[in-house]
Amino acid sequence: MTKKLATFCLLGGMLAATAGCSTTDKTIAGAAAGGVGGAVAGNAIGGSGGALIGGIGGAVAGGMIGRNL
Repeated sequence: MTKKLATFCLLGGMLAATAGCSTTDKTIAGAAAGGVGGAVAGNAIGGSGGALIGGIGGAVAGGMIGRNL
């Protein structure tokens, strides 16, 4: 439950922070937030290798979500 709440807070904060921004700005902000979140989760699950994979996957997903906000 705490991870879901943190995710919703992160997405809500991104939405508020990127209001009025261009699509490129939103994509970059989403990729940054997703990359950091993915790296933290990947590190907790699989160590440094997981952090790398989680960071890349999170950045891609975050960029796609941010672009569509």
